[in-house]
Amino acid sequence: MFIESIEESKKNFKISDKIEIFDTTLRDGEQSPGVALTVDEKIQIAQKLDNIGVNTIEIGFPAVSEGERQSAREIAKLNPKANLCGLARVIPADIDALLMSDLNYVHTFIGSSPLHREYKLKMSKEKVLEKAVTAVEYCKDHGLTVEFSGEDATRTEIDYLIELYKAVEDAGADKINVPDTVGVLYPAATKTLIETLKREIKIPISVHCHNDFGLAVANSLSAIEAGAQQAHVTINGIGERGGNASLEEFVVSLKVAYGIDLDIDTTQLYNLSDYVSKVTGIKMPPNKPIVGENAFAHESGIHVDGILKNAATYEPIPPELVGHSRKIALGKHTGASGLRSKLKDYNINLDEDQFCNVYDEIKKLGDKGKTVTDADLKAIAVTVLGKVKEENIKLLGLTVVSGDSVSATATVKLEIDGKAKETSKTGVGPVDAALKAIQDLVKDTIAIKLEEYNIEAITGGTDALAEVFVIISDDLGNLSTGRATKDDVIMASVEAIINSLNKILFIREK
Repeated sequence: MFIESIEESKKNFKISDKIEIFDTTLRDGEQSPGVALTVDEKIQIAQKLDNIGVNTIEIGFPAVSEGERQSAREIAKLNPKANLCGLARVIPADIDALLMSDLNYVHTFIGSSPLHREYKLKMSKEKVLEKAVTAVEYCKDHGLTVEFSGEDATRTEIDYLIELYKAVEDAGADKINVPDTVGVLYPAATKTLIETLKREIKIPISVHCHNDFGLAVANSLSAIEAGAQQAHVTINGIGERGGNASLEEFVVSLKVAYGIDLDIDTTQLYNLSDYVSKVTGIKMPPNKPIVGENAFAHESGIHVDGILKNAATYEPIPPELVGHSRKIALGKHTGASGLRSKLKDYNINLDEDQFCNVYDEIKKLGDKGKTVTDADLKAIAVTVLGKVKEENIKLLGLTVVSGDSVSATATVKLEIDGKAKETSKTGVGPVDAALKAIQDLVKDTIAIKLEEYNIEAITGGTDALAEVFVIISDDLGNLSTGRATKDDVIMASVEAIINSLNKILFIREK
């Protein structure tokens, strides 16, 4: 079987016995355009990251501002289990700012690629190496744990990159990090690079992958396959430009696809993702893997049928693993089994004719491009339940004309006791005009008066279904309610009135 060949291929991996998660949401994640976290928000995120069990939290760039230093000190007071790290350039002032922030772990960096050396730093290879070694020695002299990055490492000459990393290793660095600063790597190249560095470097190797080409998680996993012992990630994959490797995607992939449990409490991932989305203002696309609203949502009748029999047929993991929940969406692809399951969830009991009416209405709405929400479904079902079995009056047609320069006019065609009748009336608006036309058409059968009219949009958006509720009275003092749910306000209003008319006729016949 193919799955067996995959398991066989895993024997060639060089996966370390200890893999660590370095979360940089509070540093690289906050560098997302438009994101600026308060001290309190940073504290909340740090606590949540510590609660799920990440190994290291990069809390920011202390040299940037007093606010950064303050948030670092406040987080340090919480005495988290995770290491707290700050970013610093290879200059003493940055390192001193980190020391003033009560941190004991530094992530220090300098550009190593030709582009960075020539255009940004205007330094020779030798000068870059000297700066890096001096900074690492300065950090170690001050008792710091040191992680060193050659910025833009993946566009750096491999011989020089090895020389630089070996030099900082000799200077006392505890870990080296390989940043794919502009996300140019692909999995096979990542594996080759890490394997090459592993042959030369004795201290642990970390990777920091950017997502410019959508490969950050894949590249991070390839690095782990090649023996890297740590990956930099962010919640929801936020960060500069296209973002970083996603914490939730990386951790769950390791757990499920590779069988590697990092002691991360994955059941908190969905809530963590949701919180960060809210405080940063960066909304997750519905199809975001693991934590997106559609990650465990199903509409296709074939898929829903399979899910109801055995969820594993169309779900690689149970939603509970990440604190998410399964959703059965309703639309044009909905099957009968999915609809019955939904109705059962809400304890709505319909006979077969009523079920078919609800099913047909959902299909019609789906053909118009609308996804039917749970609230929509309940409103539609309640409307169907409220209809009398035998309708004396049926709507055959409706046309309305309305505007600033013309009176609202409604032409209504009804079937009354098997006979078709049609008329047109004007009113102060299309609903008023339609009501007057209905009153005129049924006057030989019953005189009615509208006592109450309420309309409500069930969900947000201009395509929301309208739920109309009316109460009418007749000349004998009988009252009757009517309800209709449609994507057209006027149609919903007319159908609600006709629904109440049929009910009141039923009352009079008893």
